[in-house]
Amino acid sequence: MQRRSFVQQAGLAGVLAAGMAPAVVHAQANLRWRLASSFPKSLDTIYGAAEVFAKKVGEITGGKFQISVHAAGELVPAFGVVDAVQNATVEMAHTAPYYFFGKDPTFALGCAIPFGLNSRQMTAWMYEGNGLKLMREFYAKYNIVSFPGGNTGSQMGGWFRKEIKSVADLKGLKFRIGGFGGKVLEPLGVIPQSIPGGDIYPALEKGTIDAAEWVGPYDDQKLGFNKVAPFYYYPGWWEGGPQLDFFINNKAWDALSSDYKAAVETAASHAHLEMQSKYDAKNPAALKQLVGSGTKLRPFPTDVMNAAFKSAMSIYEDLSSKNPDWKKVYDDYAKFRADQNLWFRYTEAIFDRFMQAQKL
Repeated sequence: MQRRSFVQQAGLAGVLAAGMAPAVVHAQANLRWRLASSFPKSLDTIYGAAEVFAKKVGEITGGKFQISVHAAGELVPAFGVVDAVQNATVEMAHTAPYYFFGKDPTFALGCAIPFGLNSRQMTAWMYEGNGLKLMREFYAKYNIVSFPGGNTGSQMGGWFRKEIKSVADLKGLKFRIGGFGGKVLEPLGVIPQSIPGGDIYPALEKGTIDAAEWVGPYDDQKLGFNKVAPFYYYPGWWEGGPQLDFFINNKAWDALSSDYKAAVETAASHAHLEMQSKYDAKNPAALKQLVGSGTKLRPFPTDVMNAAFKSAMSIYEDLSSKNPDWKKVYDDYAKFRADQNLWFRYTEAIFDRFMQAQKL
């Protein structure tokens, strides 16, 4: 008798009596988690990635594993999510790890560092290199298990109230800049400001800050930065491929069944892919609209790029001599970056430059 026929005829009690219980799919318990985001709800791309993740987990588990998503400030402040996950105030968070480089600069390597990997290279390092393994070893000190949770792709260099013509124009500039970029710009005279996304516009409007970077055209237009700063600079050399992460409390993770762990991993990779797809699809139209409304696009001057690169490499060398965690991860990161740049030099870069020069 075929197994399916036997199960149908005998019923569950008969199957159990026949000693076949291990082959029966066990029902998973209903579970509810809270996810604290570092972003406001208005940003459907970044904040939205957490919603995409939560929805997918629910779909995969037939609605048994529900995750409620909370914007920055609802449960904890935007920059309080690491402490909240570490202390099990919430089960998980969605954030940009480089926000927490003040705790330890090594956090930034899980997101983006100036003159680092682009988004494809970052994903390759995470999934096929040692990136995920090394970052999880580091995050374990904070009771965190991490999963890649999106990437914006290369970002813009930000909005400036005045034109930047040389390194000299950076002196005394109050610049809202996330992550490691501020540390690199400090030696050039910049005064970095750490401000959550939802608070940038009023600070720029009132002149509390002179410049601000966020992500790129789509998000920047939604936040209205073009209304209070005319100059839009590129590229965002400090964010060539910034990765967002889902941070999960280690005890909450360990308590999950294998099925639920698989659901989380699958949903995270889905959200990771979808975020950059949205940015790549939405940024071109937004950039056209911004320029059409009077935004002045400007490249960073060569001397600014060169000075920033020199500053970044000096900082990384200094950190490697003082911080064992940084050195362990950065040594692997830097080797991977060198190999990736060698490969991209002959493929992606040449193809992209040719295509961008064509009139299509």
